[in-house]
Amino acid sequence: MPETSVHRSASTTSGASGTLDTVAGAATDAEREQPWAELGLKADEYARIREILGRRPTSSELAMYSVMWSEHCSYKSTKVHLKQFSEIPQETPIGKTLAGIGENAGVLDIGQGYAVTFKVESHNHPSFVEPYQGAATGVGGIVRDILAMGARPVAVMDPLRFGPLDALDTARVLPGIVAGVGGYGNCLGLPNIGGEVVFDETYAGNPLVNALCVGVLRHEDLHLANATGTGNQVVLYGARTGGDGIGGVSVLASETFDAGGPAKRPSVQVGDPFMEKLLIECTLELFAARVVAGIQDLGGAGLSCATSELASAGDGGMHVDLDRVPLRDSTLRPEEILMSESQERMMAVVEPADIDAFMAICEKWDVEAVVVGEVTDTGRLHIDWHGERVVDVPPRSVAHDGPTYHRPYARPDWQDALQADGAEVLPRPASGPELRDTLLQLVASPNLCDKSWVTDQYDRYVQGNTVLAQPADSGMVRVDAETNLGVSVSTDCNGRFAKLDPYAGAQLALAESFRNVATGGARPLAVSDCLNFGSPEDPDVMWQFAEACRGLKDACLELGIPVTGGNVSLYNQTGETAILPTPVVAVLGVIEDVTRRTPTGFGDEGERVFLLGETREELSGSEWAHVVHGHLGGLPPKVDLAAEQALASLLQDASRDGVVTSAHDLSDGGLAQALAESTFGRGIGVSVSLASVADDAFIALFSESTARAIVTVTDDRADALVALAERYGVPLTPLGRTGGDSISVEGVFDLPVAEAKAAWQATLPAVLGA
Repeated sequence: MPETSVHRSASTTSGASGTLDTVAGAATDAEREQPWAELGLKADEYARIREILGRRPTSSELAMYSVMWSEHCSYKSTKVHLKQFSEIPQETPIGKTLAGIGENAGVLDIGQGYAVTFKVESHNHPSFVEPYQGAATGVGGIVRDILAMGARPVAVMDPLRFGPLDALDTARVLPGIVAGVGGYGNCLGLPNIGGEVVFDETYAGNPLVNALCVGVLRHEDLHLANATGTGNQVVLYGARTGGDGIGGVSVLASETFDAGGPAKRPSVQVGDPFMEKLLIECTLELFAARVVAGIQDLGGAGLSCATSELASAGDGGMHVDLDRVPLRDSTLRPEEILMSESQERMMAVVEPADIDAFMAICEKWDVEAVVVGEVTDTGRLHIDWHGERVVDVPPRSVAHDGPTYHRPYARPDWQDALQADGAEVLPRPASGPELRDTLLQLVASPNLCDKSWVTDQYDRYVQGNTVLAQPADSGMVRVDAETNLGVSVSTDCNGRFAKLDPYAGAQLALAESFRNVATGGARPLAVSDCLNFGSPEDPDVMWQFAEACRGLKDACLELGIPVTGGNVSLYNQTGETAILPTPVVAVLGVIEDVTRRTPTGFGDEGERVFLLGETREELSGSEWAHVVHGHLGGLPPKVDLAAEQALASLLQDASRDGVVTSAHDLSDGGLAQALAESTFGRGIGVSVSLASVADDAFIALFSESTARAIVTVTDDRADALVALAERYGVPLTPLGRTGGDSISVEGVFDLPVAEAKAAWQATLPAVLGA
């Protein structure tokens, strides 16, 4: 697609004469040439639209179908694989799912009359085109999804991925993306409690900006997106509609970037977090006043999505007068208004008797609100422009009955050779000095180094309910100040593991998020996912996607937790170079008393250190292979979900009963990285022996075997830990004790904590500046 076609085609679909393209005109002017290809539609899709309508679509109808049938909105290439998530029982380990797949976000019962909603989505391509606004509006969009469920947003997270740290394009996009995430979230007063920052050459030219939000509500406050009740009023409220974001993410995320670099800035939305803050408070008061019968945020596809989805999910009919929509740009034509993804807008369905109260609350918050239509019993979505009908469609055909592709996929020819090239045969350090230098090299590597340059731009403690935040294993917030009920969230994905084996890679992403939530003491309840992949037109990529979905489904079935929703982001590649398959998995857990949570780092001297879990010779896809050798090959670490479940149960009990004083999962960088990170918080050193971990000190330190964690206990609680390990069948290995000012490995090396921490902290500032 030409770089400016998104904006140009949207503004010229009314024809060269500029005359309004009406339904009546479309019925008589059947052969008018239309820019369906420039709008991202295929020839057969355009033919299908004509078949549905029994005529040529109007320009406004064409605009609606083009954005709603885009890859980003319709999931046309992936829904045949996503449907298997519905096979997973929707009950969580402690209760029921109040809303799941198909809603704006999943909603879970967490006890005491509370529910929590969470979801993770992508804003990848807009953030490449315009880093600050792309990332900022990604945060804004996911917050409105949570708000639309009836919840107060309480925290955000942001899994981010970039090209090599020293790449020119990383220098362009990373500062803007981080500033956008922080700027928007900070202005909303939402703590940013976690996420990831990962660097890999495959993300050069295609950064991943995933955004997660968590919200809290009482059970009775749940709201759903539907338009029911003939005669009920349809109200658009919030910011005015402008020319920014025409086509927006719905088009940008449905195509591959060429090598020419970023353009398409007119398609990127522009955010106003202060307007969003007013919108949040206004909407929550509207909910409290019980004057909202149905609600939908305006995100991808804007009014096209909100009107068609509300009508389709309700009684099936709606009439809208589009000329009532408040505009920032009076020159916008109806098709542009329908495609615009301008931010900070919501659409509500309101009973006539409640309209005055609704409007009064909006006026109180200085939020503009306009009745733009009403619910009908016609079964059609009718949209008029200055008295002329420009849209007359069955709403389900726009919102839910788009194309379904069974794209070809097959295991790539190169997969066998990739898996045969294991990292276990690579040269490895053997002497103490070599192992010491390897640890220093890894802690300073871009993926394992201190991320404070990023996280210090985020407010992690606003609202005063943050219990755990970066660099802890998971983020945790208090839900109820009296009972100390809380929730914990983690996101994770190792794209290298997914490249080696996408089935196992998705399960490993889930396993680490599951483990991270458990190390803090919370019980994992449910999953939301953000599946980031290359072009679906590549059978190799579609195989990776299909395998990742199958792996995630099977793992959720075994762990007994549901997938409550998520997002798919495709076409993440530049030219022929696809990103690593990156199925980001978010796990949410509940903890009955946040005061019993377990911190991540060492808290005191003289405590005993234990390793939980089994260490094997597993180096393929590891940070050591990546950093030291630039190598990717072999099979990823073994997935053992039963071991993960047992470890999680032990960690939850240990937290609740006050058995352990700290816990840190083992993942990227292995035991060496976990020990180092545990010393950095308070500068408390550690002395360990590796003799009981593995015969080879290198394997003991740098293997990335899963289902492992290190914990600390006081002497008087060591027997209680042993009893828990025996109860759950978790291997328990004594390592040593905390204390001193060094990371001391008996008979191998001694590394001052200050030296290791200095290396850990120096990497990002050295490249990105102070």
